[in-house]
Amino acid sequence: MNEQVRPVMLEQVSQAAKQPKPPLLSRRYALEIRQQLAWHWQAVIIGLALLLGLGISAAILVAAGVPAGELLNEFVVLTVFDAQSLKAVLFQASPMILVGLAGCMAFRAKFWNLGLEGQMIWGAIGATAISLFEVGPPALRLPLMLAAAIGCGLAWALAPVVLKLRLKVNEIISTLMLNYLAINFLLHLLYGSWKDPRSSFPYSPQFQPFERLPELFDGISAAVPLAVVVALLALWFLGISRAGLYLRFVDANPRVAGAVGVPVQKMIIGTVLISGAMAGIAGFLVTAGQEGRLTQSFYQGYGFSGILIAFLARNNPVAALVVALLMAMLFVAGRSLQVFYQIPFSMVQLIQAILVICVASSDFFIRHRIRRVQGGES
Repeated sequence: MNEQVRPVMLEQVSQAAKQPKPPLLSRRYALEIRQQLAWHWQAVIIGLALLLGLGISAAILVAAGVPAGELLNEFVVLTVFDAQSLKAVLFQASPMILVGLAGCMAFRAKFWNLGLEGQMIWGAIGATAISLFEVGPPALRLPLMLAAAIGCGLAWALAPVVLKLRLKVNEIISTLMLNYLAINFLLHLLYGSWKDPRSSFPYSPQFQPFERLPELFDGISAAVPLAVVVALLALWFLGISRAGLYLRFVDANPRVAGAVGVPVQKMIIGTVLISGAMAGIAGFLVTAGQEGRLTQSFYQGYGFSGILIAFLARNNPVAALVVALLMAMLFVAGRSLQVFYQIPFSMVQLIQAILVICVASSDFFIRHRIRRVQGGES
């Protein structure tokens, strides 16, 4: 029986092979969700998306008047291998590392904290209040300003997380609205009682020398080692501590985490408060380090950059450090282009937006695949 069936099957297979393939346009395809994609393929897809974004950004800069041969020189050679520019990159990266890690921590807790700018503002307001009202002796003034920044940033992050957990208020809406409250309160202070009478701009009085972050060695600001210490503590919290293990459970599936005994609500509250505290420290670094006073626009760009860093790093804290350094390089190079080629600084934000779009698009190819369907069969 088998000997009779085998020739028939072979003949059917040969006939099927000889049939002409249908035209490309007549073939049918189905879009389906991938079960899982290996991490190295994910890295390849994200890398290609970044290369595409960088290529588009380079084309825009060339069209804007930057010589194509100078792009590598401006963004890499003069930024990394020049000692003065490297110090500027590290100085710029210090608050970016903190807001990026703050975004990573909150997003891992399934809390979309878009209020990083508001928490930065309140951290800076708390630090400035210690300076203006001369709280404590001069030797303790800087630590007290840091403590006030941590407390104010933490307190401003408490409201949206309580609103979400108790009243089911969407945190995207609440954090954005709280940003506007913080911005308008900042302007109220700087155009009112906190305005420096000797300046025509909405600035607070300058901090005293002992209220500013000093330069430690070779022109490196104290903001850099402070950011490194906070980043190391965040890495320990996320990667080594028991709370970090619980947070990974919450990130994977909050319901399952609660079912196996993980205190989900406490983890979300604690993580979001730490996120707000880190954003408050970032506000302190900018005001006591870069600005030396409270200004009306010190926070601009940092909140969006923090969200961008967390998004590009996929909430990985180690990757967030690398992305924050790259973002700082982009900012420093953007200022150089502004001086030498009259390129507006808004071009930096345009490049950031292009990178976000490209990486967001790569997520589609990571999560989906196209499968050919023909004659109702795959």
